[in-house]
Amino acid sequence: MHRRVRTIEWLAWVVALSASVLGNTAIRVIDAASNGEVLVAWRPLINEGSSALLVLVLLPAVLWACDRWPLHADTWRKRLPAYLLASVLWSLLHVLGMVLLRKFAYGLMGEVYDYGNWPRQLVYEYIKDGRTFALIVTIAHTYHWFVRRRQGEASLLDAPDEGPPVEPVDRPERFLIRKLGKEFLVAAADIEWLQASGNYVNLRVRGHDYPLRSTIGGIEARLDPACFARIHRSYIVNLDLIASIEPLDTGDARIHLKDGTVLPCSRSHREAIRGSACAIHPRA
Repeated sequence: MHRRVRTIEWLAWVVALSASVLGNTAIRVIDAASNGEVLVAWRPLINEGSSALLVLVLLPAVLWACDRWPLHADTWRKRLPAYLLASVLWSLLHVLGMVLLRKFAYGLMGEVYDYGNWPRQLVYEYIKDGRTFALIVTIAHTYHWFVRRRQGEASLLDAPDEGPPVEPVDRPERFLIRKLGKEFLVAAADIEWLQASGNYVNLRVRGHDYPLRSTIGGIEARLDPACFARIHRSYIVNLDLIASIEPLDTGDARIHLKDGTVLPCSRSHREAIRGSACAIHPRA
């Protein structure tokens, strides 16, 4: 996923969890006052804050799993048991971290935090954590689907049911782009570069990224090696668009494209780029 989109997503989670902590703390204090209880605000604030903090700590792993193993119509049945098992692990880590934080915070305030009966509390916490986990997974997949739909999504042209294909299926000349319910074709030669992104490969075309469900190695094998070359474990570049190659002291290099884009080139791929007939000599 694009770095800017990921940053916006993180900010949204931080804002949502912070609002939840403040809201739940205020409700707990108001309810205690209404019932005539004496409740200092720091206790519910620590309880709510420790839970939210552990959610943020564990959130990257859940979002990474959603990117790595997305739930599609053809995969959700096979992957659902793994997600259920992950929800149990999520709950155990959440509870353990939460209790440790509360014990530490209560100790600073001169009190002792008692979690109570562990087996019963773990069941109680899993009921809550399981719903939270499911909500995060649902929101992540829905949001990622919405982003992909707005930015467009690429796919390879399928072979026709009858008759020979119009172009080679093993080395496609065009890609099908779906965006906001519309479809159009993009020539392979118009792809500027490709970047691995989780379970997808982003095709960069005229300043836009179109995710393709594939591995970087899988799509590399289907591109014309006379026009495209692997420059990094996560990048493939259109050789015709290279403006210069800047060697680095580490043995790696930077690939400068004609539009000003700079891509990383690892040392293991640098010699292959230099020896390509389409690439130019590195600049001093």
